[in-house]
Amino acid sequence: MQNRRISRPSNKPIIKPKNFKETLLRLWYYFGKEKTLLLITFFLTIISSALGLAVPYLIGKAVDTISFGKGLVHIKNLKIIVGILIFTYLVDNLIILLQGWFMAGISQRIVLSLRETLFGKLQKLPIVFFDSNTHGEIMSRLSNDIENVSTTISQSTVQLMSSSINIIGAFFMMVFLSPLLTLASIITMPLVILVTSNIAKKTKVLFKEQQVILGKLNGHIEESISGIHVVKAFNREEKINEEFDEINKKLFEVGLKAQIWTGFIMPLMNVINNIGFAVIALIGGVLGVKGLISVGIIASFLSYSRQFTRPLNDLANIFNTLQSAVAGAERVFETLDEKEEDKDLLGAKKLENVKGEVAFDNVTFGYRKDVPVIKNINFTVQPGSNIALVGPTGAGKTTIVNLLTRFYEVSEGGILIDGENIKNYTRDSLRKCFGMVLQDTYLFSGTIKENIKYGKVDATDSEIEEAAMMANAHDFIKRLSQGYDTLLVEGGVNLSQGQRQLLAISRAILSNPSILILDEATSSVDTRTELKIQEALLKLMNGRTSFIIAHRLSTIKDADVIMVIDNGVIVESGSHSELIDKKGAYYSLYESQFNQIRTWDI
Repeated sequence: MQNRRISRPSNKPIIKPKNFKETLLRLWYYFGKEKTLLLITFFLTIISSALGLAVPYLIGKAVDTISFGKGLVHIKNLKIIVGILIFTYLVDNLIILLQGWFMAGISQRIVLSLRETLFGKLQKLPIVFFDSNTHGEIMSRLSNDIENVSTTISQSTVQLMSSSINIIGAFFMMVFLSPLLTLASIITMPLVILVTSNIAKKTKVLFKEQQVILGKLNGHIEESISGIHVVKAFNREEKINEEFDEINKKLFEVGLKAQIWTGFIMPLMNVINNIGFAVIALIGGVLGVKGLISVGIIASFLSYSRQFTRPLNDLANIFNTLQSAVAGAERVFETLDEKEEDKDLLGAKKLENVKGEVAFDNVTFGYRKDVPVIKNINFTVQPGSNIALVGPTGAGKTTIVNLLTRFYEVSEGGILIDGENIKNYTRDSLRKCFGMVLQDTYLFSGTIKENIKYGKVDATDSEIEEAAMMANAHDFIKRLSQGYDTLLVEGGVNLSQGQRQLLAISRAILSNPSILILDEATSSVDTRTELKIQEALLKLMNGRTSFIIAHRLSTIKDADVIMVIDNGVIVESGSHSELIDKKGAYYSLYESQFNQIRTWDI
């Protein structure tokens, strides 16, 4: 009979979950959606196991057709038994094929459901979650952890069922054939448990350490590839290689120890099993000589003994594999349990016909409650006004606009648009009224046209080109070989930083927002292009409330109100001329930049 054994990759680390039982129960919810096919698979497994248990018995009967003392063979009975054996093998292999087919479908549908649930959850999580978790870790949960679950489901489920049935069935058949031989066969069981438990404890620690070092290695590789331009610019290739070699060597040493200890299991199990077979053969021979049992029963018993001990070894491997899968599922469920963005209030209304009046009423916010980033912010912006936020890095300028768009929720106070607290609006309608051009421009894989349309999915080609013209992007786009159909790789790295910024501005223009947010929108373009973009932005800002974050103060001199933010508070506000006359914080900032420019001109 064919032995169906789990083959766990030897280099696959085993990570023990924190709460095995709870995670397994949650994972069972996804199995429950496949209960019909699982029941069919279980039924097929029972049939397959019954056929497997029948084979040793039939072999024993075949042996007993030979009368060893008389030298006679009952050919007719032997032919019948051999025919039944062939039929049994054919049916069993057909069942194995069906089980593999069913389990492949079950595992892939479960993984499909898990991925859809997890990816959907990511869209509902607040920005703070992505700020506090690396992209690599999030990607690992979506890909590696879920794939780990898939592999285990497809490989281990049937094996777990068949091994359990085979152990029970083989034991009862052994007792049925010879209780005395059964007692002899289980003498080695305590030795098996002792060896496997001790080796498992050792390998568990080593595999955990291996996973930690593997994570460091993956992080080092990701950083090295993402920052390859910086690496080459500073001639750090050799240093990067040295650091890689150091981590890689640690991984090799720990992995080698783990594999050596893992490799001990099967040889030791074979030795113990062979000792058990020798004991059975010895006692069986004595019983056979005395005429208490037949040679066929001894042959059958040896096969049942193997069917009893081998699944025990398989179950140990399955348990290790299951631990790893449950640990992966646990990390997925940890993400699914993360707190989502606050739901819209009951009765929240859509924000429509926006006038653009914005007010911050005693707003305080901190990533931690005891460490506020901005404190008691109060200001009112009239519809159509241009508000510039200036100040040193980390002062809280970007945090203010993130609170306005509800990327973060205020800790105290309230933010109002057109006299209504933004929490009284649906989040979708609130964000639709904003157009954003950020300092860190991001473009998606796809064509230039598709990236500009991101701001308005139903835009026509003429609207796209008009937006690009306003942002001064049309000319460089037309110079590309495929024009607006030029394919961009992830992040748009096949364009210059300035060109990416122009496309981001085109996207904002096309969305036709009621309130505009420009976070260092012209920081990555040259002075000549900046002047042209400023002209386009002035047209875009006309009649719209606009928040402009800028370090180059020359770009915001014409703003209606300039607010100087420092250490989370507004230290000054007014027009450019008013703040210059005050000779305060803004004056100091402006003079320092102006003096630098004069120095460069000299």
